[in-house]
Amino acid sequence: MKNLIDILDLSTAEIDEMIAVANNIIEHPELYREACKYKTLATLFFEPSTRTGTKDIIKIASDKDLDLGVLSFVCPTATINVIRDGRVLEKRNVELPEKIVDILKCKNPRCITTTEQEIHHVFVLTDAEKGEYRCMYCDTKASN
Repeated sequence: MKNLIDILDLSTAEIDEMIAVANNIIEHPELYREACKYKTLATLFFEPSTRTGTKDIIKIASDKDLDLGVLSFVCPTATINVIRDGRVLEKRNVELPEKIVDILKCKNPRCITTTEQEIHHVFVLTDAEKGEYRCMYCDTKASN
C-alpha cells in the first residue's frame, strides 16, 4: 500500500492485517529497526484550530536535511517546527525560494522545456511580494 486517504477504503481483513503487523512491530521491534532506512515517511493531518479554523500538519520522519522551500510556494504562511525526541527544537517561517526546479511545468507550448526532454523546468522568483514565479527560459508566469 502506497497511500491511505480514508480508513473506509480498507476491508476488514486489511485492517486486521495492519493491526497484526503493528502488534508484531511492538513485540519484535528489532526485526523492523532497518525497515525504513534510507526512506522518508510523510503523513498529513488536518487538525481543528481555534485561531484559524483548521491547520494542516505534515509530519516528516527523516534524518535527511530536506529542502522545504517549495512548501512556501504552496503555503507562504507555513511554520516549520523541528522536533526531536518529542521536543520542539526550532520554529522556522518558510521563505520563498529564489528558484523552483522540476516542481512546476511551463505551460508555454513554445518553451524549450516543452520540446527538449532533458532540460530542467526552472522557475525564478520575480515578485516576492506577490509570490510570482516565471519560467527561466521563456518568462511565462507560473500558476500553482
